[in-house]
Amino acid sequence: MKIIHCPINGPRPLQEFHYGGEVRVAPDSSVSDADWADYVFNRSGGPGVRKEWWFHTPSGTWFIAERDPVSDSFVRTYLYESEDSSG
Repeated sequence: MKIIHCPINGPRPLQEFHYGGEVRVAPDSSVSDADWADYVFNRSGGPGVRKEWWFHTPSGTWFIAERDPVSDSFVRTYLYESEDSSG
């Protein structure tokens, strides 16, 4: 069974979580249609650790996970508010 570390509740089974997508900064509303299309439809697809949004359903908590998609291993998880202070 795959276990993910919830920043609120500790280690929990994968079935309690939902993937929310890659953490990305949205462009402001003044960008061109082409830039918006690039933001909506294109993602980074290369190997390496990436930041992703995850949701723990029982606690209703959104958090960030740093995960290596090649090995499908989680490097660390943390609440969004603590991102600046944790490294």
